[in-house]
Amino acid sequence: MKNYDDAVSFLGQWGLFQMTVCLLLCATIMPNGFGGFTLVLLTDVPEHRCLIPGDNLTESWRQGAIPAQVVNGKQELSSCSRYKLDVVRNLSAQGLIPGIDVNLTDLEQESCVDGWNYSKKIYDSTLVTEFNLVCDDKWKQPFTTMIFYAGILSGSFFSGPLSDRLIPESPRWLLSQGKVEEAEAILKKAAKWNKVQAPSVIFEGYSPIKKKRNIKESFNFFLLLKHSHIRTSTIVLCFLWFTTSLGYYSLSFNTTQFHADPYIACFISAAVEVPAYICSWLVLQYLPRRHSIISILVVGALPLFFIQLVPKGQSQVSLTLETLGKFAVTTSFSMVFVYASEIYPTAIRNTATATSSTFARLGSCVTPFFLKLNDYHIYLPYIILGILYILCGFCTLLLPETFKQPLPETIEQMQKQTNRITCPCINRTKTTVPVTMSDDDS
Repeated sequence: MKNYDDAVSFLGQWGLFQMTVCLLLCATIMPNGFGGFTLVLLTDVPEHRCLIPGDNLTESWRQGAIPAQVVNGKQELSSCSRYKLDVVRNLSAQGLIPGIDVNLTDLEQESCVDGWNYSKKIYDSTLVTEFNLVCDDKWKQPFTTMIFYAGILSGSFFSGPLSDRLIPESPRWLLSQGKVEEAEAILKKAAKWNKVQAPSVIFEGYSPIKKKRNIKESFNFFLLLKHSHIRTSTIVLCFLWFTTSLGYYSLSFNTTQFHADPYIACFISAAVEVPAYICSWLVLQYLPRRHSIISILVVGALPLFFIQLVPKGQSQVSLTLETLGKFAVTTSFSMVFVYASEIYPTAIRNTATATSSTFARLGSCVTPFFLKLNDYHIYLPYIILGILYILCGFCTLLLPETFKQPLPETIEQMQKQTNRITCPCINRTKTTVPVTMSDDDS
């Protein structure tokens, strides 16, 4: 009996049906870029100072009412405090000059009780300026972004059923559930679209002996974690999803810090994804999965370590290094989608992939607060990301190699894939995977 790939070979590799499904999938992805990355600009924090009411103040005191402070080795005016306004008004009325007649360091300070003045050099307004999400309320700025991505996380639980309505069900999955007639109906419809003749019986000799077992497996993925190979692969993939997502969104959101114009910075950050996706496609076509992801993660970690060595004032060099890191993490992020789906058997593929990819959403949710670590050290987020990339590279060695291997249909076939990690003596010749699932598999 033919395996699945041979059984559907009459469709061809790229016809109208495959093209339509691909375009529909692309159409669902394109709006994500607008929704996700508008937050880079909407939640940006412009320069701001305490509002100083202009009445009864000389020009010198209006300019000198904001104390200076040292931030990252650079002296700048405070964003969250001012000299106590009643004292400043009294000194101004006496005709005293700040810094000459009055030692400013001796003056009492207060918070910005009258609000803030925001620079409009770049933005007319943002969420930060509209709701004053600065100083004591600055935690609300990353919180708004976290809520947005938490919404994406919750929406993913409903998108699956909806997708079953812009997209036809996978014939391979239907076959694993014993729904032979539905699988053949979809394939025969695809054959009409591709203008090819479908066999009268596509899956000849198929016997859905294990239909009940497969349905049980798909609903009991978490029970199947008792199998060490499934548990190990799932833990590593969860870590891989989390790290690549954290790196992807961190570098996307932080890119505005290295260019005077955040719009240009966002354009560069988005533009680098085009060659990154092309690169990932080429890598997936011609190179092994594990070694490719490991190499890309290591390459992505290096510029993140080097960025702290860039001299001050060389923002273009810093932007270049961050762009290289973004290129690498985008390439690995897109590859994980394919790699994860190739590891799990058909019966649990959707559930297992959805479970592990949930950690990608968690990574995006914690990104806004993760970037706030630069309050303690400006390069701390980059150092942590570089370390996580290296750790992920080592952990990826625990995953099975799926390059040029048939997709596993059963738990047992996944186990054979995993055995290749520790038993290189096993014959790696590509074998056909029968569609039939007999009781001997147990």
